[in-house]
Amino acid sequence: MQERQLAPIYIEKDKEGWRLDHFLVARFSDFSRSSLSKFIAQGHITVNSSAAKASLRLRSGDVVSLSLPPPEPSELAAEKVSFDILFEDEHLLLINKPPGLVVHPGCGHKSGTLAHGLLYHLQDLPGADAGRPGIVHRLDKDTSGILIVAKTEMALRGLMAEFQQRKIEKVYHAILLRTPELHEGRIVAPLGRHPVARQKMAIQQHGKYAATQWAVQEQYANGWCLAEVRIETGRTHQIRVHLSSTGCPVAGDVLYGGTVTSNTAINVKRQMLHASTLQFTHPASGEELRFTAPLWHDMKDVLTALRGLSL
Repeated sequence: MQERQLAPIYIEKDKEGWRLDHFLVARFSDFSRSSLSKFIAQGHITVNSSAAKASLRLRSGDVVSLSLPPPEPSELAAEKVSFDILFEDEHLLLINKPPGLVVHPGCGHKSGTLAHGLLYHLQDLPGADAGRPGIVHRLDKDTSGILIVAKTEMALRGLMAEFQQRKIEKVYHAILLRTPELHEGRIVAPLGRHPVARQKMAIQQHGKYAATQWAVQEQYANGWCLAEVRIETGRTHQIRVHLSSTGCPVAGDVLYGGTVTSNTAINVKRQMLHASTLQFTHPASGEELRFTAPLWHDMKDVLTALRGLSL
């Protein structure tokens, strides 16, 4: 597998003086700081066609080029992992991911992931050599809901193009710890990796464009609410960060201010966020498809408890 050449980046005046590694971390939120530092050290990232140190101070007009190395071969093994199948044909698979299931292996999650389970269900999937068998997009570990899996290379390319071109409609449902003052609205705020807490994302002036729409569907006696959320982009932790920034974090989201204390009447054990609906074009037939994943029982139980609260 060959290196992947990314489009060159031309440094503008407002980035002059930035360290190369700091600029790359802000620009590429999908990569960790350690991965980017490794790419620089190995010569995969150059400035003006020359090798550079991580501490290099950028100047206006500099050209940063990236040739990403191919992924290391995966030793992913098939494992029996439970998930609900919503739809399947010869090209794709749609599942309802349960909460607590990690999508693909990573630090601290070497087995028992959805990727392992997909190889058990379907032995020959595109992307398996890179540890991402058929995986087109992802959900956070404690976010439940609908996911598309590609069964062929053609389906993988087609679906990934739809996501990149923002042609897929994505609808979520979230239980929030506070009802927004406006019952519907839109947040446009760029997102990037948090400068200190690397496991978090944050609203960053020079981050990637991100847009989220919300509409309150139900309000409860304790001030919480159920909101329908539509995302126009698909940034890491996008819904969680955007809603938290309004003072209305997702219930149970300890990373972004949604902690529910043990003395609260409502029993919340994970972030109350569910990917409900996906609408997309079938990569082979061209048919417009729409699928909805039912809520998992824990989120249903929380809603039942909220609806039973006295006003």
